Amino acid sequence: MSNTNRQIVLASRPKGEVTPDNFRLVEAALAPLADGQVRVRNHFLSLDPYMRGRMNDSKSYAASQAIDEVMIGGTVGEVVESKNAHFAVGDKVVGMGGWQEFQTVDASQRGVLQKVDTTHIPLSAYLGAVGMPGVTAWYGLVKIINPKAGETVVVSAASGAVGSAVGQLAKARGARAVGIAGGADKCRYVVEELGFDACIDYKQHRDVKSLSAALKAECPNGIDGYFENVGGYILDAVLLRANAFSRVAMCGMISGYDGQPIPMAAPQLILVNRMKVEGFIVSEHMEVWPEALKELGGLVATGKLKYRESVAQGLENAPEAFMGLLKGKNFGKQLVKLV
Repeated sequence: MSNTNRQIVLASRPKGEVTPDNFRLVEAALAPLADGQVRVRNHFLSLDPYMRGRMNDSKSYAASQAIDEVMIGGTVGEVVESKNAHFAVGDKVVGMGGWQEFQTVDASQRGVLQKVDTTHIPLSAYLGAVGMPGVTAWYGLVKIINPKAGETVVVSAASGAVGSAVGQLAKARGARAVGIAGGADKCRYVVEELGFDACIDYKQHRDVKSLSAALKAECPNGIDGYFENVGGYILDAVLLRANAFSRVAMCGMISGYDGQPIPMAAPQLILVNRMKVEGFIVSEHMEVWPEALKELGGLVATGKLKYRESVAQGLENAPEAFMGLLKGKNFGKQLVKLV
């Protein structure tokens, strides 16, 4: 095993779009383990849109990413050293190891590391469909939108790690699932592979009027639930087609992650349609994770919940992959393979 840990730290805060100069690759020596500690060789790093918000020094639901510290991020890997009775060498684990090849943690702290079973579920899936993105999809759909059979649920960023699960979970509950994604290939995947009823290519509908017309065609009975990942004119178009007493789960607003304002064209529609609009942070709802993961794990293990991964190779390529994620270049869950 190497005695050196390669890490990517936040070198500077972005001014607008993220650039390679905002990151720095460093090396650090691995210290001997203390009692209670566990060392994990990270196999995969998760890249997620929330990381962009953490790079800003601004008030938010979580603390800002510190300068010159390892970038935050979910990881899965294998225990390679242990001085903790609860973890053995060879155990597969999931945690928040960050943008680095090794993580060393005090495993006596509850929840820092979770053992996972890779018999029927691939290790990487614990960062996607059977991880935080999957639970995010589950919570927003089940606890906020709560679709009834026959209702119509629309999902933006439908081919992504969260959106793809939302539509499939909605279909499993008897709802009509309509996705919004960028490009013909992604839309084809959403319908033909994931089983959505329809998918609208927003790149063919660059304004509210055009996208609203497309939504009207694909949602003839209006929209009862909307899972929001994007914001901007896509949200405006959905509001124009929303039914009375519709529900909106506000998960992400990737259109504004570079810091610009995200105006709403007709917020009065929330009142007129008596809509429920609720934002949520999935880490604040840990009480539902066991129920969500049980359903998600069962669906993945039996092949009933499909997912796709975009995998960048090597820690040094994480910044480029992250910048691509923010521009929608990924297809499905964006990961970085570290071994």
